Amino acid sequence: MKPGTKLKSTACDTEVMVIKGSNIEVDCGGSPMSDTAPEAKAELDSAFAEGTKVGKRYVDADATVELLCVKAGKGSLSIGGTALQIKDSKPLPSSD
Repeated sequence: MKPGTKLKSTACDTEVMVIKGSNIEVDCGGSPMSDTAPEAKAELDSAFAEGTKVGKRYVDADATVELLCVKAGKGSLSIGGTALQIKDSKPLPSSD
């Protein structure tokens, strides 16, 4: 995995693009993501079924990994069993 790589969920329709991070296995819906679409979908883990949102960036707690969701799905993104969070947007400066 390197920046620019597109990953596809093996459990739902989620697709993400790697923005930052390398050599980490990303899971979606409790199953590892792959760079190719699976022939058959794996079962969605109910613990990781909160869904993903198109256009949102997902990061780990240390902000060492950043993923951009390019296709929404029912599964949640995680690394090593720890769910990724939506990255907060930076506030715009006031124009007083």
